[in-house]
Amino acid sequence: MAGNARRIQWANANSGVHAAWRVEEGHSALRRIRQRKLRRFLYFHCFGMYLMVIDLWVSIGSTYSSLSVLRADKMAAAHGVTFRWRPFSVRQIMIEQNNIPFRDKPVKAAYMWRDIERRAQMYGLTFRLPAPYPLPGLDLANRVALVGAREEWGESYTRATYRRWFVDSEPAGEEPNLSASIREAGQDPVRALALADTPEIETAYRAATEEAKLMGVFGSPTFVVNREIFWGDDRMEDAIAWVKHGKLNRLP
Repeated sequence: MAGNARRIQWANANSGVHAAWRVEEGHSALRRIRQRKLRRFLYFHCFGMYLMVIDLWVSIGSTYSSLSVLRADKMAAAHGVTFRWRPFSVRQIMIEQNNIPFRDKPVKAAYMWRDIERRAQMYGLTFRLPAPYPLPGLDLANRVALVGAREEWGESYTRATYRRWFVDSEPAGEEPNLSASIREAGQDPVRALALADTPEIETAYRAATEEAKLMGVFGSPTFVVNREIFWGDDRMEDAIAWVKHGKLNRLP
């Protein structure tokens, strides 16, 4: 009888320990949930404009990027966000992935130009299509953009070179587009082009492309918010909603 009583006492005590452990586990889980919610709140609300940054991976030579490049400044101003321009070589990534979308595909290419035309009209952009394509000088054009990104004139240059490409039919990465776009960005073409051909910039260009690839970027334009990837011009609004609210939401 005494042994049975001790076993019952031990079982009751042990069950109490397990019950207490389960309660503590519940409290820990609740604390973790609250901590995640708090971090989320701080990220999306308390820091405000300091965190409203979207990485815009854009590769000059991409046709659909024209739409994003030529409306990004207005969208940023309208929604209180900042685009951080990230030049890279989307062609290199596409070659590695055996993903060349319009080469030797005349039907698909014709659709692309018509699709860009429709979307440009929706945005109030006037393009002369088809634009010269593909671009032999796209790598030089992107290395210049990288020099500009380092010196804070890359956005102006990229916007200018796309406008000359899609409005004036001057291929980006070639003259007269190249020098005129650099001048419009307030820079000396001789100096900028010399920098774009230095080993340092060539190495940085390859490194930026590798960074984009490792992040999962496979096309241009791509918008990245805290490693969340949004590919294509028609995902710009999604990226803006995500950086502002942490979820997809219709923009006002």
